[in-house]
Amino acid sequence: MTQKLILVLNCGSSSLKGAVLDNNSGDVLLSCLGEKLGLPDAYITFKVNGEKQKVELKEQPNHTGAVGALLDELKKLGLDSQIAAIGHRVVSGGEKYSESMLVTDEVIQAIEACIPLAPLHNPANLLGIRAAQDIFKGLPNVVVFDTAFHQSMPAHAYTYAIPRKYYRELGLRRYGMHGTSYRYVADEAARFLGKDKNNLKLVIAHLGNGASIAAVRNGKSMDTSMGLTPLEGLVMGTRSGDIDPSVFSFLANNAGLNIQQITDILNKESGLLGVSELSNDCRTIEEEALKGHEGAVLALEMFSYRLAKYVAAMGVAAGGIDAVVFTGGIGENSDIIRAKVLNYCEFLGLKVDEERNIAARFGKDGVITTDDSRVIGVVIPTNEELMIANDTARLTGL
Repeated sequence: MTQKLILVLNCGSSSLKGAVLDNNSGDVLLSCLGEKLGLPDAYITFKVNGEKQKVELKEQPNHTGAVGALLDELKKLGLDSQIAAIGHRVVSGGEKYSESMLVTDEVIQAIEACIPLAPLHNPANLLGIRAAQDIFKGLPNVVVFDTAFHQSMPAHAYTYAIPRKYYRELGLRRYGMHGTSYRYVADEAARFLGKDKNNLKLVIAHLGNGASIAAVRNGKSMDTSMGLTPLEGLVMGTRSGDIDPSVFSFLANNAGLNIQQITDILNKESGLLGVSELSNDCRTIEEEALKGHEGAVLALEMFSYRLAKYVAAMGVAAGGIDAVVFTGGIGENSDIIRAKVLNYCEFLGLKVDEERNIAARFGKDGVITTDDSRVIGVVIPTNEELMIANDTARLTGL
């Protein structure tokens, strides 16, 4: 019997992340990263058995070229005939989808209709779907929406306090992101803690260059920090997170900037980068903060403080906290930020265990609080690709 492999694609506006997974074992047989797509010097890097190989995309420096190069690589490895289905990450399904879907013309139209809600991501996600349909002819495609998991939020959590006609007419509300990661981590956390997920109050922080936090009660999302777009909520790598909306009129009037310029500043020049004036990379900021760099020290403290405030706030949405879970690149690897957050939240019954906290790094599950803590702090590595592969297998009958 031939292996049934699943190709997972996650397309950004100028990038393509891909992985080929064996659905039975969860093993990744190949991963790839296409970069600078749309520019003449676009390329894709393949990683197989720890070996990396870079391929220039001179002929077709776009998403279709990247998927074509991926097919060529699969042929070289003899895996092309074993791909049974393709799963795609799609950022916004709006209110239409609360679960993953098989791709049909109707689903593609719905993703197009959600472009105003995710103008940077949905068009790129569609490029990936079309490239896959073009190059892997006849194979089923499945879309897994970042927003789907949060469709269980109650109206009082997702509604903005603005005239409701904008919600009725334009769908202006809070949607949240990182839903695929939250769904995976909530299940894994329950398994790791030996608890029934349907009787568990979790606050999960997904911390990467984009960062958010969610309240997951009995396996369902009750609230999350990102809103209409991924700009709301926590301090992030280059995003400001929560800010007084009047910053727009203030900067327009006093710095002569227009709406697009201000939006770009808040999305691309703020957060850790804007405060530290150094970098959006958490590792760089931690290294420089240890050397006493004033901007880095402040950026790290702001990131941790805002996150700690949100941990307490999400306790309201979850109706209590059984465990605080850290995931994502920063959540999994930064013992410094985890310790700061737990110290701020000590009043909630979280006490950091320094040895455990340092041990739980680089892809390890682990408790990071003391045995006498009322609330458990835990690190659970996320695996969005596996979640997408599982959904793809389920919906295509593999």
